[in-house]
Amino acid sequence: MSLEELVEVGGARVQEHAPFGARTTYRVGGTVRALVTLASTADLEELGPLMLESGLAMFVLGNGSNLLVADGEHDVLGVHLVGEFEDLRTRDEGDVVVVDVGAGLDLPIAARRLAKSGVVGFEWAVGVPGSFGGAAVMNAGGHGSDMNESLISVTVWHDGATRTWSKEVLDYGYRTSALRGDDLVTAVRLHLRAGDSETAQERIREIVRWRREHQPGGANAGSAFRNPQDDFAGRLIEAAGCKGMRLGSAVVSEKHANFIIADSDGRGNDVYELLTTVRARVKEHSGVELVSEHRFLGFAAT
Repeated sequence: MSLEELVEVGGARVQEHAPFGARTTYRVGGTVRALVTLASTADLEELGPLMLESGLAMFVLGNGSNLLVADGEHDVLGVHLVGEFEDLRTRDEGDVVVVDVGAGLDLPIAARRLAKSGVVGFEWAVGVPGSFGGAAVMNAGGHGSDMNESLISVTVWHDGATRTWSKEVLDYGYRTSALRGDDLVTAVRLHLRAGDSETAQERIREIVRWRREHQPGGANAGSAFRNPQDDFAGRLIEAAGCKGMRLGSAVVSEKHANFIIADSDGRGNDVYELLTTVRARVKEHSGVELVSEHRFLGFAAT
């Protein structure tokens, strides 16, 4: 078995030398040796064994909203979920609304759909531009809540086997979980509740307004660094004189210093160099060692 067989059997579902950085919200960075797009569990059952035997490490791509890819080609197998993996279903169980959602669905889309249908408790997620798979892996959160608040379990494919992970097994922390880079989350189950649709939709509008007022546009991946305990990364970065700093095609946002913006024709390596420089300057100025919220492909950072 080899990559060639995966390409032959996969057909249009497998793209060699595929753009990868361009699929992230930074929209910079290089390619991967091959990208597999799965639209159903049948696709996964058919191609999964060939993926494992391709000789390439697997790297899952959701929306790429917290991912930075180095320039050049990376000898990995990218995996992207669409189709059946973007479904959302709800059912009532007493006072609880059980929500089963595919790992490929965008959080903002789900937040709006749920609010409109009178399912509440997930409005916060309209401000997180990721997919459910990535959100489950990193315990995504914002606006006073996170995945841990409502998630019950995830379905995970690993080494050819599918099993369910309970929240206890996931061992959630701040932007962390027990899931590994080669664990492919395929579905998520949430427990929410019924409520007033208009109130939920107004909360959605409030969050969207707040983000437009306080966070920059452009090609970025959200917060570059985690907030240290009892402080804010943006304040520390600004205090260290890094607000507006530019290195090549990457710049620290003037609107919010914890965001880095990449130029439309930029380089992933410029973004990484700027992240590294900002981190070093904050350490020198305040003694605080910032921790990145990003995932990295092709860089030394993990």
